[in-house]
Amino acid sequence: MIITVTLNPALDKTIEIDEFKIGNVNRSVSTRVDVGGKGINVSKVIKELKYKSLALGFLGGRSGKQIKEYLDDSNIENDFLPVEDETRTNLKIIDRVNNTHTDVNENGPSLSLDDLFSIKEKIIKYCDENSLVVLSGSVPSGTSSVIYGEIIKDVKSKGGKVILDADGEMLMHGIKAGPYLVKPNIDELEKAFGVEIKSEDEVIKTAKKILEYGVKYVVISLGSEGSIFISRDKVAKVSGIKVEVKSTVGAGDSMVAALAIAVENKYSFEEAMKLACATSTANVMTEGTQTGRIEDIEKLKKQITIKYL
Repeated sequence: MIITVTLNPALDKTIEIDEFKIGNVNRSVSTRVDVGGKGINVSKVIKELKYKSLALGFLGGRSGKQIKEYLDDSNIENDFLPVEDETRTNLKIIDRVNNTHTDVNENGPSLSLDDLFSIKEKIIKYCDENSLVVLSGSVPSGTSSVIYGEIIKDVKSKGGKVILDADGEMLMHGIKAGPYLVKPNIDELEKAFGVEIKSEDEVIKTAKKILEYGVKYVVISLGSEGSIFISRDKVAKVSGIKVEVKSTVGAGDSMVAALAIAVENKYSFEEAMKLACATSTANVMTEGTQTGRIEDIEKLKKQITIKYL
């Protein structure tokens, strides 16, 4: 079973503004609201790819109710814990004239130690040796940066696997706990190891340090340049596919969803790369935080080129 954990869900409000100007009155061209939070985005993509997941985390207030209703209506299995504070709303401002994308993200509700104990208990309740847990995204303000590391250790104690997609101290604490797969981007990799990466060789050299903690696979997203996939005996690069970009929000989550399906179904190294990159590319072809369409994903898989390094 694939379990996605979203400790800090959100409603993502995307506003399109031509020639967005700071300090001025701006008029929107279009507005849309999507259910979000990285783990929830992963569950949405898993459903689009015709697989199932269980979404866990925290929800509160009207925003939380709206997210719960969406998940139920979409037949995405979920078991969220209630909190008193309101689930956050994130603002995405897209300016197609200047080709900019501005995020304004709220911190989210404060969680108590009891809340954190309860979510760890719930995750473990669902876990066994066949479980694959996806830990992704930010955590609410005041939450310890060791939370993902603690959950990884708990899941591994039950024989399960973990995919980690985090940043900052949470990423490094998580890596040290030895998840199955880690998916950082260049910026996250630099911050985790305190280095400046200037070349592809330096990307690979730094990423290989993650394997020293017992991690089996590292996937480095390079944005429009593609991705690098690393295991103990293989390093390969998938070049980016040129498509019309409508929104980059959720592209990384789409890749994580595809990787989760690949791990769950024991796909080959190449099959996993093709699905992950095609799914991520299809995502940027949609508005807001909508998932890529499965028909586009199937077409894109045929265009993937892989180079072993």
